[in-house]
Amino acid sequence: MNSKTSCEWHSGARIVASPNFDQRPDGVSIDLIVIHSISLPPGEYGGPAIEQLFTNQLSPDEHPYYAQIAGLRVSSHFLIRRNGELVQFVPVGMRAWHAGLSNWQGRERCNDFSIGIELEGDDNTPFEPAQYLTLNALLKSLTGIWPIAAITSHSHIAPGRKTDPGSCFDWAEVRAACPHMAVTP
Repeated sequence: MNSKTSCEWHSGARIVASPNFDQRPDGVSIDLIVIHSISLPPGEYGGPAIEQLFTNQLSPDEHPYYAQIAGLRVSSHFLIRRNGELVQFVPVGMRAWHAGLSNWQGRERCNDFSIGIELEGDDNTPFEPAQYLTLNALLKSLTGIWPIAAITSHSHIAPGRKTDPGSCFDWAEVRAACPHMAVTP
């Protein structure tokens, strides 16, 4: 992959296209990666619910928690499953809807200039070694093509509103994979 165009869809990812995206504003550089965590239902892993949420197919009748979130229109660029599988929902050059109300170093609307990476997990459970292997490879690929200046957490760009990826996430893994990058948990 030598160009940004060839990197819109990551060659190592299983594609599950989400309708929840739009154009990024003209002239905005993609220079931030935001690390998230998600499990549906909360604290449970596996199953189709995350993909269903990001593709507007989550049934509110399948679980009481789903009734609260089934109408959300959200997405992320990537999801890393517990077994290390990489899933991509939105082309990198497009704006995924992962950050919500957010601010990075005085810049609001982080969706405009960031890439969202979800890890299947929650705030209280350690992530799997396979997830870090996939994440590190993805970070190296993305930072080699896009003008990424920093990597941060959802909790950092939405303090008081979000807590992910939580205290169990190993930021040393990210720093080791991208030693040239500003990493702010």
